[in-house]
Amino acid sequence: MKRWLPGRRLTLFALLLAVGGMTTLVSYSVTLYRLFCQATGALGTTARVAADTARVAKQTVTVTFDTNVAPGLPWRFVPLQRAVTVHLGQSQLVFFRAENLSDQPIVGHAAFNVAPGRVGRYFKKIQCFCFTEERLGAHQSVDMPVQFFIDPRMARDPDAAPVRQVTLSYTFFRSMRPAGASDLARFDNRPPDPAAGRAVFAAVCADCHRLHHAKVGPPLAGVFGRRAGAVAGYPYSAALAGAGFRWDASRLSAWLADPQQAVPGALMPFRLPDRMRRGDVIAYLRSLSATGTAARAVVRPGGG
Repeated sequence: MKRWLPGRRLTLFALLLAVGGMTTLVSYSVTLYRLFCQATGALGTTARVAADTARVAKQTVTVTFDTNVAPGLPWRFVPLQRAVTVHLGQSQLVFFRAENLSDQPIVGHAAFNVAPGRVGRYFKKIQCFCFTEERLGAHQSVDMPVQFFIDPRMARDPDAAPVRQVTLSYTFFRSMRPAGASDLARFDNRPPDPAAGRAVFAAVCADCHRLHHAKVGPPLAGVFGRRAGAVAGYPYSAALAGAGFRWDASRLSAWLADPQQAVPGALMPFRLPDRMRRGDVIAYLRSLSATGTAARAVVRPGGG
């Protein structure tokens, strides 16, 4: 048997080291590439942040939503709103509905990007279902929240500043790593959360409502137990002013789900179709102090 010379041993060791390095690189290439894209905004990849700390700017951008399902995943996946217009720095909450059309639970994973790609680095997501593997039960349907804002620094970028329309796209794939997946049922099967309700209020209610002063709509601090249409000086619709009931959790839920159905002739155009988010907002309003300040600065009628 021939003995290995020191030079050959060194060559063999170098080759094994190279093969091991390449194997490791291939194994983690997807993860590393995703981290690179999230850090740089390459290919329109968005970034995740803990909270919106940006100052709201005057410039607005319209965000449209595009959803797709990859072959081999028997899900239906659609946005619950086609587009929203937001100010730079404004936190916005939107919803997407996923439905498993099969007879067995399936784990999916959502890939995402923003177009045009030069805006990706400024698109910040606070809450999203796209960060984890997600399990959806057989024939189960859930509404999933996404909370985001667009960094106002976009207005100072010569390449991105002219952009007035952005598309946020998602594609759901069947997961290749289903072990340890989160259960999408969490969006439907939990008690109302006042802290989550505060975030929902800031994202979808604060454009028209303040807590202690009127804006487009009447102030909402102390709304629990208050007679409908009773804030002095606020120009309610005749329908709401004459409704005659007092606000409780049941009335608020029906109102937020469909104001015109709850009070025919009401003027509020906004709806919050997601049951869990309605429960969160109601829990938040319930947690506030019992007394709200009367309306003083009505911007325009139309909130009731």
